[in-house]
Amino acid sequence: MPTSTWRLRSDAWEYLRFVVKRLALGTDEARDIMADPEITRSLRALRTIEMYWAGFGQRYVQNVRNLIEEGKYDLALERIGRVVHRLRGSADHGEPREDISDDPELAEQLQMDADPRQRFEVLIVDETTEADRDATRAEALAYRSPADDFIYEYVIVPSADDAVAAILTNPNILACVIRPGFSQRTRQKLSRDLTATIELAKSQTSTHASAPSPKSPLSSVQRVVDLADTLIEIRPELDLYLVAGAHIEDLAGALTRRFRRVFRRDDQIELHLSLVRRISHLYDTPFFSALQDHARRPVGVFHALPVARGGSVLSSQWVKDLADFYGVNLLLAETSATSGGLDSLLAPVGPLKKAQDLAARAYGAKRSYFVTNGTSTANKIVHQGLVAPGDVVLVDRNCHKSHHHAMMLTGGRPAYLEAYPLDDFAFYGAVPISSVKQLLLDYRAAGRLDEVRMLTLTNCTFDGLVYDPIRVMSECLAIKPDLVFLWDEAWFAFGGFHPVTRRRTAMFAAKHLEDTLRTNAHSEAYDAQQAVLWNADGTPAADEVWLAERLVPSPDARIRVYATQSTHKTLTSLRQGSMIHVYDQDWERDAKDPFDEAYMTHTSTSPNYQILSTLDIGRRQVELEGYKLVQQQLDLATSLAQAIARHPLLRRTYRVLTAKELIPAGASGGPRTGRPMPLRDGLSEMWKAWDNDEFVVEPSRVTVEISRTGVDGDTFKHDYLMDRYGIQVNKTSRNTVLFMTNIGTSRSDVAYLIEVLVKLAEKFEEKKELGDPDVTLSAPGEATPYPALPDFTSFSADFAPSPVTSPVLPDGALREAYYSGQRRGGVEFVQPEELIARLARGEQPVSANFVTPYPPGFPVLVPGQVFSKEIIDFMAALDTREIHGYDARRGYRVLS
Repeated sequence: MPTSTWRLRSDAWEYLRFVVKRLALGTDEARDIMADPEITRSLRALRTIEMYWAGFGQRYVQNVRNLIEEGKYDLALERIGRVVHRLRGSADHGEPREDISDDPELAEQLQMDADPRQRFEVLIVDETTEADRDATRAEALAYRSPADDFIYEYVIVPSADDAVAAILTNPNILACVIRPGFSQRTRQKLSRDLTATIELAKSQTSTHASAPSPKSPLSSVQRVVDLADTLIEIRPELDLYLVAGAHIEDLAGALTRRFRRVFRRDDQIELHLSLVRRISHLYDTPFFSALQDHARRPVGVFHALPVARGGSVLSSQWVKDLADFYGVNLLLAETSATSGGLDSLLAPVGPLKKAQDLAARAYGAKRSYFVTNGTSTANKIVHQGLVAPGDVVLVDRNCHKSHHHAMMLTGGRPAYLEAYPLDDFAFYGAVPISSVKQLLLDYRAAGRLDEVRMLTLTNCTFDGLVYDPIRVMSECLAIKPDLVFLWDEAWFAFGGFHPVTRRRTAMFAAKHLEDTLRTNAHSEAYDAQQAVLWNADGTPAADEVWLAERLVPSPDARIRVYATQSTHKTLTSLRQGSMIHVYDQDWERDAKDPFDEAYMTHTSTSPNYQILSTLDIGRRQVELEGYKLVQQQLDLATSLAQAIARHPLLRRTYRVLTAKELIPAGASGGPRTGRPMPLRDGLSEMWKAWDNDEFVVEPSRVTVEISRTGVDGDTFKHDYLMDRYGIQVNKTSRNTVLFMTNIGTSRSDVAYLIEVLVKLAEKFEEKKELGDPDVTLSAPGEATPYPALPDFTSFSADFAPSPVTSPVLPDGALREAYYSGQRRGGVEFVQPEELIARLARGEQPVSANFVTPYPPGFPVLVPGQVFSKEIIDFMAALDTREIHGYDARRGYRVLS
């Protein structure tokens, strides 16, 4: 399938090298080796795969096959070795032992490998002869100049299907040249999954793509338009160029939005310069480069920061090991200067401003902001910039504690939404759209909808549950057209760099909605639905009608979307490097000034330049190789899940949770729509699920249920994985462990984890065999009885809305409750047993502070919240080692 083509390609060449080396050495009987069907399968697979990668091609594979069949094993081994070395990143292949004068592909590959410059690949879509393809490749070599910063190779395919297959399977392609002479259908024997994925991609071109009118003299280029729209939809980071022979002036005017430039066929030198120049723009890291330049400059330091330039370190008798450990460059780059080629984070006008503009381009935002103290601070900035005291914020009760703290600081009134509980695994799922719509309808019925300012949800959740932001925002805007959205994408920064996951990111959804609302089709759908939602007398239809409909927002709805991302969690950045992305149509009128003030409030006047520089260079990485890295990340997680499910010992001991368990029937108010681990069944199945289901499971998170080990998740994490084998994981519950792959995960890492899981499974089985035969460990899904996850109770009457004006609405004065709990004499400490006794007497004890156990990591109690027996029982059963806000010696803080 497309997501594992890189692995299939590598394994096939490595295996061929292994068997042909045995043939060349003559250590085994050639007849026995050649009887291995894996040789034929590998060559057959490579014949298709290599068409979509530069450097070798189908003819090269056929030549290897011919050499093997002719018994020329040494030459075959040499040719295979060149590919393997290229895949491993090594360029030292030695001189060829054969005449290559009649093999342009091998000659080109040898010349490329001898060049130390960084390389990329360019897709050409055109039906050509083999001689034409050789001439095109030779042309590219002829135009290469020592002054070029980069070099490129061509991948030449004859059809639209092959073009889509190439950009799906080959992440090294960074540009595409379309010539009108291509055909539509491929002649390759593609897998069923890849064929289905190609059809999905071609059928789901962006709704905002506008093709020339059929009556236009340009209607003959409709297939060029269709292919361009498909390629942009799948890989928006690709640069598209059109090369045509006639009417290029008219084409340029009609197709500017799709193509970076339009060339005549004889303008090859201009095309070459454009390709190299564009990659230079992507490669540019203005702030990182400015910091490098500053570190190299001789300066005199007469300001704060003794550590700058290594002043207090390099001359020290006692702390020189700091420089030995971190390196001199870290100290040379330390400065508090905001001039001399650098910039101020609080008022950027130079390289930092340019770096943030480039980040906005990469992440699909209108504007982006760097944050150097984590997404906790990013969330507080957004809340303060958008929420005023008394504004109601709809928020998942199980979101990160920074959102709760932000509302305490701003005076916003949280109206908590409940995610569906997964009691069997001791963590929560996600909030169904029906719950969000119902709460908005409740505020409307109470006449308080104007007080509702913002909805904030976590996407994706720590456990990998992903919302459909397009649907959530569409349906919410249909009820409140000026609602603001904050999507906490702390764990989803990588989502924008894969064609499937991108569709569920906040910035993609905002752009999609903005474009959709402008279309005539949307206006017609909106007008048609209004007759269903509103009665003849102008009153709204019953809530049941609004809940049953998939609501269509008004064309006049405002798109106001913010996303916070922990870049350091899933992409390349030093710890605490985060970003805020903004897509707000009312930015200048309603948000800019308060947001800037909030940014000033929470951002240090002494930001860490090393963090900022890694945010800059991390942006470069995702634009140039983000698709490749995310593709591998998802594939490696899938291989881990499959290994656990298929290994006889592992599947007796562990169980990988799928959408069937994580999105149970009825979780979204209707039939379960989650598909079991869609990536296992191919990219096309994952694509369908991510297009259609209310919730999906993000494949790079593998939640493993461990009931049969006989130990709890916290013990498994610390005593077994970390202490014994040095394997680090972030999250556990009482009976699950979460394994996450990221863009830095390697195949060796996955193999090591599988090896460790096997060793631990053997220990657990041995322990079971030596134990009491009358005592049996629980089977998966039969964990020790455990208190159900508690719901949010309510705010006490002192902090809740007046029952006269708002009898059922859940928002509360969190800030007032918090400060009530900070006043001396206003708080008492109460043990759990006494709290239960008070509840039995009909009293309503009220929490004075946040109580947050890790895991699960969300506040079980917030200031002003009423205690319940369920909460106390849940807390008593927790076996976690870390609980913020609870003192086991003195008890709970309770408002007097």
